[in-house]
Amino acid sequence: METSTATILSSRASGYLQQLCKHFGHKVPVTFTAEVGEIALPFGTCSLRAQDTSLVLSVTGETDAIARLEQVIGDHLARFAFRENLSMTWQRSA
Repeated sequence: METSTATILSSRASGYLQQLCKHFGHKVPVTFTAEVGEIALPFGTCSLRAQDTSLVLSVTGETDAIARLEQVIGDHLARFAFRENLSMTWQRSA
């Protein structure tokens, strides 16, 4: 299993966490509060943690699924946050 993490600076971190979880909750198992969430995709999981000014995303899956997890979660967040110019850089670890 491999993990990749991205920290996004935004004052709307909790709102984005909840929006992502509600969106994916229509299709896959999801649990969330205003501060933490988890999305269980068929090819891996995404853990989310909202703080006052940042949202930490952590995806975990098989090595061949990490790029897809980064793209799916990243693309959805970018669509939800289109009014902000969010910077998202993923850092992988084994």
